[in-house]
Amino acid sequence: MLTHYIDIHLRPDPEFPVSLLMPALYAKLHRALVQLACSDVGVSFPGYSGRPLGLGSCLRLLGQPDRLNQLMAQPWLSAMTDHVATSTICAVPADAAHRRLCRVQARSSPERLRRRQMKRHGLTDAQAQERIPDSAAQTLQLPFLPLRSASTGQSFLLFLRLSPAQSTPVTGAFNAYGLSPTATIPWF
Repeated sequence: MLTHYIDIHLRPDPEFPVSLLMPALYAKLHRALVQLACSDVGVSFPGYSGRPLGLGSCLRLLGQPDRLNQLMAQPWLSAMTDHVATSTICAVPADAAHRRLCRVQARSSPERLRRRQMKRHGLTDAQAQERIPDSAAQTLQLPFLPLRSASTGQSFLLFLRLSPAQSTPVTGAFNAYGLSPTATIPWF
């Protein structure tokens, strides 16, 4: 259960826009969550707008006070102290809504899908091209963060979708990005 939170606000900086600082902050959080093997810390973006670059300038960490203290005791924010203002640990408001914030992956590369079809189903290049035309590429109009995976080193765009409000919370595990496909987060 996510009963407490910490807000990390990005300070305005004329040299470094939020679109550059938020991915750096989130990447540092990801590495800290990997190191601690956390599955009980969720994240939210109170400024979420549903548009590309619409995450706002605040990263909210949600969890139990002990876990949040353990996370904040790590030096993961040390390189960003000039760029962030961190709140104290606060209780989640009792009337907070419950929503899911989860990753959405687009099928944006028809070529990659074709290679997969050829490998899995033994198709020729022409057969795969017929099954998956270039027009099959999806584009998402959601907020995203450009990231690099700590485990694979691959760069990718992490698209985020916020579900409608639910009346009751759903518990579950969070991944090393603080996201869950099933668990809800308090939204306020």
